[in-house]
Amino acid sequence: MGLMSGKKGVIFGVANDKSIAWGIAQQLRAEGAELAFTYLNEALEKRVRPLAESLDSSLVLPCDVQNEDEIVAVFSELEKHWGKIDFVVHAIAFANREDLKQPFSQTSREGFRLALDVSAYSLVSLTRCALPVLNDGGSIVAMTYLGSVRSVPAYNVMGVAKAALESSVRYLAAELGERNIRVNAVSAGPIKTLAASGIGGFKEKLRVAEERAPLKRLVTQEDVGKSALYLLSDLSSGVTGEIHYVDGGFSTAAG
Repeated sequence: MGLMSGKKGVIFGVANDKSIAWGIAQQLRAEGAELAFTYLNEALEKRVRPLAESLDSSLVLPCDVQNEDEIVAVFSELEKHWGKIDFVVHAIAFANREDLKQPFSQTSREGFRLALDVSAYSLVSLTRCALPVLNDGGSIVAMTYLGSVRSVPAYNVMGVAKAALESSVRYLAAELGERNIRVNAVSAGPIKTLAASGIGGFKEKLRVAEERAPLKRLVTQEDVGKSALYLLSDLSSGVTGEIHYVDGGFSTAAG
């Protein structure tokens, strides 16, 4: 019997086998969880579906988090298949590449809105739509990054969006605690993912993180997956509203 045996949930944000969300999915499945996945468009479906099938999942559903109807449809489908679910993983973020390349003061109004909508408001929307089907003791975990609390070169509007995401985690945790639903976030160190490719100077960020981290190494998908597993399992039954750092100690050692 694994930590997640008998538990069911959905993961938003797998793009390919390098995604942090994929690392989380692997850890959850290894501990017995039944998983559903979503994808944004046809191109991503071609990547996500084979990965889902490799973890014995046939629930692979379309979802653009900017479309409320599609979010509602996801949870409606999950309810048809499972009745209730136990967890939601939010691993979604997006900003226009040009808004990450230019100085932060030059961020466009539309680019700011888009980054906040996809990267932060989507957590609020997913939570609202998930509540009718979330079991007592359910858990929601979002993904964030150190750029939410420190100025990180070239992270720009995404840092502001992650700050809004973390604040949303705390407000949702305070609201849903009386329903015994926990909301937390994992702040992962820099990992080579599809999303990270849009951040300028990313190779240098990897070098600095590895050099300054007390563990003297970069964190991996597996490291992040294990931390998310903890927050999604009953081992963290008394933990909510927390930002859980998984970066080899870099956030502390960086000063």
